[in-house]
Amino acid sequence: MMDVSSAAKEIEELKAEVGHRVDAQRQELIQLSLKIHDNPELGLQEKKAASWLISYLQRNGFQIKEHIAGLPTAFHAAYGHGKPTVALLAEYDALPGIGHACGHNIIAASAVGAAVASKFAIDRLGGSIIVVGSPAEEFFGAKIDIVRAGIFEEVDVAMMTHPSVLNMLTVNALACVNLEVEFFGKSSHAAARPHEGINALEALLISFNSINSLRQHIKEESRIHGIITDGGEAPNVVPAHSAAKFLIRAHDNDYVDELKKKVLNCFKGAALATGARLEYKWGKRVYAPMKNNMALAQLFKRNLESLGRRVELSNPYFGFGSTDMGNVSQVVPSIHPMVAIAPLEVLAHSVEFAVAAASEAGHKGLLDAATAMSMTVVDIMGQPGMLDKIRQEFCNNG
Repeated sequence: MMDVSSAAKEIEELKAEVGHRVDAQRQELIQLSLKIHDNPELGLQEKKAASWLISYLQRNGFQIKEHIAGLPTAFHAAYGHGKPTVALLAEYDALPGIGHACGHNIIAASAVGAAVASKFAIDRLGGSIIVVGSPAEEFFGAKIDIVRAGIFEEVDVAMMTHPSVLNMLTVNALACVNLEVEFFGKSSHAAARPHEGINALEALLISFNSINSLRQHIKEESRIHGIITDGGEAPNVVPAHSAAKFLIRAHDNDYVDELKKKVLNCFKGAALATGARLEYKWGKRVYAPMKNNMALAQLFKRNLESLGRRVELSNPYFGFGSTDMGNVSQVVPSIHPMVAIAPLEVLAHSVEFAVAAASEAGHKGLLDAATAMSMTVVDIMGQPGMLDKIRQEFCNNG
């Protein structure tokens, strides 16, 4: 039986080796990241990105299942047999107009790099490593469908690393649901016979004003924001139709449900005030809040800090939106740490962040993320009792 000091030494040797194996992939991973970056594809249209990622994993001995959960650009890539099973999540969708301004090219490349490096630990320690190719994070929430399809039922731990302006261990991702609304009024000449019209745009403007008033009386971390997608066609015609899209976010699903009622009342009140008819549709996919597993996060923290990065637990001044990784975290112990690739003043979802995602700092973030994740795989597989500790925290947190 191996003593404690010998076991610890073996763990460190395995970590050093998987780190070397990430470094051995350096040029291939950077080129993969840049190809995805230079060919931005919107959600569920990521045919090139998915194909490149699948090809890379296939060449490195992974068994591939394509089109999982009925999604054309989702995939499942597996290496090894038995338990425990660690899933690494790859995202690769871009944003309209500004490409990879969220750095999903780095998320994808770091996930496959970590998986390939982790093969060495799997061969020595047993277990399985899988890459879940999860498209359309930005607007569709494909991980929600992947969770519903049961893909994570076989998984013991899930993780991904997101590029950012901070090295941060946990994110405060909010529950989120979308709302689409339409008002139907009656057109008339806006100058000659305005009294015969029913102004659908006015109903929408009243709704916006009501929501602005509501914002004063909701919990601090909650968010309500939207855009007008149709406000009429000519200034001399009373608009007979208007439309808008909104997002409602909160710290937990229960408060999202409470906000949904209050927000909808803003639109119903506007319909009553103007005489316009309201139609609305709630989104079928609800992004869940992120349930950060701290036992797992602390492993990642030590590994990322061993690479020379100073890591914050969290940052109360760092805002975060919503992610479908939150839905994964509700069914399996998960982490979603951040790795800095740009200065603090650079905003996510900006042209400047898209540039950073293809920079030398972006490449370093990719490689550090891949290395820290593969080292964390070693910890999970090799430390006796570690998986039990991770599971216990997950179960105790409800």
